[in-house]
Amino acid sequence: MSVSNAMSSDWLDWRRLLGFERRRSHQHGHWWNDSRRRLLPTYANDAIESAIPAKEVSKVALRLHHLIEACVPCEMEESQVTKAHSRVITKKVIQAAKEAGGSEYQACVRWFKHQAIEELWDAELHQVRGTACEVIAKGIIENEEDTAYLMHQVLLKRYSIVIDNEETPPVNVIEMAVDLHALRVIGSSGYQKCITYLWKGWLVQDENDPSNFVDYKDRDNTSFIAHLDPDRMRAPMYQNAAQMLISLIYLALFTGAINTINRDGDLDFVEGLLYAFTFGFLFDEFAKVWKAGYHILGFWNAFNGVLYSLLMVSLAMRFVAFSKPKSPEGDRGSREMFNELSYSFLACTAPLFWTRLLLYLDSFRFFGAMLVVLKVMMKESVIFFALLLVVCIGFLQSFIGLDYAKDFVLGDFTFILQSMANALMQSPDFSGFENFGPPFGIILYYIFTFIVMVILLNILIALYNSSYEDIYGNADDEYLALFSQKTMQFVRAPDENVFIPPFNLIEVFFLALPLEWWMNKKLYERINDVVMAIIYSPLLLVAAYFEKRTAIEIRGNRSRGEDDDDTIEEWEQMRDEVDFEGEGWDKKVESAKSNVEEEPAVLEVRKLRAEMEELKRMIADLAKAVGGGGAGDGKEKGEGSQDLLK
Repeated sequence: MSVSNAMSSDWLDWRRLLGFERRRSHQHGHWWNDSRRRLLPTYANDAIESAIPAKEVSKVALRLHHLIEACVPCEMEESQVTKAHSRVITKKVIQAAKEAGGSEYQACVRWFKHQAIEELWDAELHQVRGTACEVIAKGIIENEEDTAYLMHQVLLKRYSIVIDNEETPPVNVIEMAVDLHALRVIGSSGYQKCITYLWKGWLVQDENDPSNFVDYKDRDNTSFIAHLDPDRMRAPMYQNAAQMLISLIYLALFTGAINTINRDGDLDFVEGLLYAFTFGFLFDEFAKVWKAGYHILGFWNAFNGVLYSLLMVSLAMRFVAFSKPKSPEGDRGSREMFNELSYSFLACTAPLFWTRLLLYLDSFRFFGAMLVVLKVMMKESVIFFALLLVVCIGFLQSFIGLDYAKDFVLGDFTFILQSMANALMQSPDFSGFENFGPPFGIILYYIFTFIVMVILLNILIALYNSSYEDIYGNADDEYLALFSQKTMQFVRAPDENVFIPPFNLIEVFFLALPLEWWMNKKLYERINDVVMAIIYSPLLLVAAYFEKRTAIEIRGNRSRGEDDDDTIEEWEQMRDEVDFEGEGWDKKVESAKSNVEEEPAVLEVRKLRAEMEELKRMIADLAKAVGGGGAGDGKEKGEGSQDLLK
């Protein structure tokens, strides 16, 4: 069982909770390691409590655990559990799970996954049981017709369980499914409807209770002014749009800076904005690590760290150039050298700047699926680089030993490293090793080249191919999982005031430090709203325009009795003009369609059984007719009828 990682909006309480988690990790090492993988922020506020008592939730989880063990008593093919009309997870099983307490089903998923790690001899059985939990969860979500109840009570209510007589931090189904990467649950229609509502800002967190989600009250308000609210920037959709726009501006500033080189070393306005943006992004990265700890670090944090480090080195070289005096006309002194070095570092960041755009384009399906593939490939390549590191160290020590046996020369060490790197890049150079400790040098280099180029690189290709097939074989659900994770990153631990970098510098140095510590809270919040309204005014105007149009569509849907996000498709536009029942088309369709819920053999047996019942009825009627022919010999005829029935 895993408890939620303590990456919270209440950053002051976060470290205290992390210390609590570490104390527990001595007794439950495996589930703590699982929990560390959960890099999404969550809450650690003591005020947030489970919707129902944690002991009751634990009892529900135990009932579901027992139900799954009974339904999946032995190892079986996963397809028997996941197929459309499974005989293992039937409608009765899903109904039983509902009666046990359907909204808390996710608690037992991690038990089976953890049990599969602990009991390797039954790992396949526990994995199938974990899959069965996801199938049941998906069935519960998709069979719930009350959308409001599904989103507010089932998916967004937070629940805790009891571990070692202590309650775990409460989490909801939306968060747990993302943390566990439960693709079947994430891919269900009800789950995605809830994610869509969160993404659009139609479901927002209560200002007084961040654990509670409420409907956006002006969703159907057709007034343009009503939607000009700075708080609408809390919606993930608008935050993502703002981040993408700022990223494009950041790229434009870099393009302008690299294409307008100042030979005299002066810092112009474009470069000043570029480094100001960089300071804002750096401050945001440091704030995340300081508030949430190193567990929040991931691939994109490391990627951005390299980019910002190169930019800071470029700025440092520029400052060094400032400190040097200008050289006479036509001479190249220290100022020009450091200025050129600064632009060299700046130019090296160009690939990183363009690749960084992918971080904000993952909300589009094409880029999202591609990023999932790259992420999995990077994880799989760890095996390759671990093997490569061991092999390279071993052969490097051999080559250095041969060089020491002859006469160690520093140039030979450089030659060894370059030759090994060339072999890794599939461009080996054997000529240099002919006189390198003959015959051992050339033999070792052949062996090293064979191991690296034939064995290790083919292992890497096989790993990449396997990752590509696994992801693209399930690309839709993987994209939905990535989109859900992105949505939860905005929703799970929102800022009270949304200042996206580099605007966070305005919040810190012009609002928080000079005003927050002494100003009245309401007045301070009012000032923040005014500043956000000014900063985001172009985006708020566009958002208000589209929200007004959306409000008109919502009112139209409600007038027809449809959901707020319903859209009229082209095949629905003339549906009212066709009377299928009156034309007799319904009867024809019923007679033509096949029964896909039952096996053909089962249908034939049922048909044969019905015919046997009909035959028995006919024989019974015949016996009655024969028995009623005469009253005098009724006893004998009755006995004959019984013999006939036998």
